[in-house]
Amino acid sequence: MMNPAAASRPNLTQGSILKALLTLALPIVFGNLLQTGYQLVDAFWVGRLGAGAVAAVAVSFPINFLLMALGSGFSVAGSVLVAQNYGARNLPMVNHIAVQTLVLETALAVVLTVVAHLGSPLILRLIGVGPDIFAQADQFQRILFLGLVFNFGFLMFQALMRGVGEVRIPLYINIGTLALNFLLDPLFIYGWGPVPGLGVAGAAMATLITQFLSTAVGIIVLLRGRSGIQLSFKGFKLDFPLMSRAIKLGVPSSIELSARALGLSVMTVLAASFGTTVLATYGIGSRILALGIIPALGISLACSTLVAQNIGARNLPRAVQTANYAIGISFGGLLVVGLAGYLAAVPLVNFFLKGDEAVSRDAVEFVRIAVFSLCFTGAQQSVSGALRGSGNTLAAMMLTIIGVWVFQFPVAWYLSQHTALGFHGLWWSFVISNVLAATLALLWYRRGDWQGKHLADPLQSKADVVAQLDDKA
Repeated sequence: MMNPAAASRPNLTQGSILKALLTLALPIVFGNLLQTGYQLVDAFWVGRLGAGAVAAVAVSFPINFLLMALGSGFSVAGSVLVAQNYGARNLPMVNHIAVQTLVLETALAVVLTVVAHLGSPLILRLIGVGPDIFAQADQFQRILFLGLVFNFGFLMFQALMRGVGEVRIPLYINIGTLALNFLLDPLFIYGWGPVPGLGVAGAAMATLITQFLSTAVGIIVLLRGRSGIQLSFKGFKLDFPLMSRAIKLGVPSSIELSARALGLSVMTVLAASFGTTVLATYGIGSRILALGIIPALGISLACSTLVAQNIGARNLPRAVQTANYAIGISFGGLLVVGLAGYLAAVPLVNFFLKGDEAVSRDAVEFVRIAVFSLCFTGAQQSVSGALRGSGNTLAAMMLTIIGVWVFQFPVAWYLSQHTALGFHGLWWSFVISNVLAATLALLWYRRGDWQGKHLADPLQSKADVVAQLDDKA
């Protein structure tokens, strides 16, 4: 039976492309800012504990990002499949995809939680974390790893909502849980009354609690069925053909995001080789740059959804126009963000750390060197979003792997280890790799292969899906 909430939702495959793109992108950008807010709030309170505590959190960030990347690929698959079927108004299949991909994502999260939690000390030794921060980093990331199931669950919830064009509900949930996290952080870090102060580990504990709450609310929203998707496990059976298709789409996205995360980890190793001061500098600077990229990621996700919905509606010219709009908006918007980041580098760095002039000075230099190259990252992200929306997650994966492992890491290693720049070469590697990666992505995009050769498999008719679901029930 057709979900009335989904049937009455605005059709984003018609009308103004710019309006549709911004309607989706702006709440996604704000939502991603709030998600990053967890780390910003943690950094704000942890920064009061000193450079060692900041370095302990900085070490854990790329590892946690890597694990999140492994699960994000399947949320990308769920979003693309939902969006394409939603664009074709194939609503029973939308609900079916939601259940199957959520189960797939949860199973992966459980496996990764066990492996990561047990392997935490080994991971830190492989990175080369010094004894001065080893215990703090281990405590912090072990608690974060326990929240992978909730993190993955909320990622999938956001992806499913994005697939049907509903981006406000995840935003509201993020606002509430971030506000709670800001209150819980000082409580668990410094302690109050009967609650003992846990130091760095307290920040992870506060994040774990709020992640659980956000996922619980998201599942309730899906079960109620008023958001465009009706989640139901009645008569549930594993749909192996559908899961196989989700894996086919999701694995390249997981590899893509994991390659980026591993690149961050390797960059962390390079920074760590120069000592705790440079590691703390890299941790602060890379966080600020990650904050600056958030608008590009929002536009990329919106582009992916709209391209997928238009392909589902068999409106390829509009899908191409949407991608063109996204590339232009992302490049121009990130150019403005770069200017703002350059001018505000000092207060941004001081937000994360006070009292260590050497780290603050180097972090400001890092930000000012790299921030103007973010516009190129924006263009590349929009190209990747268009590719994912068309079902060509393999090409998006290749662009990222080349950008990180062929461009950035070799440049960073050479400049930092074999030139007079020293650790400053790490900062310049961001500029060089961003420009080269964007140039390659735009050349790939201009070829137009993604417009016809890599589209997702033909959609089933609504009657076939209803019959299929009746058989499964």
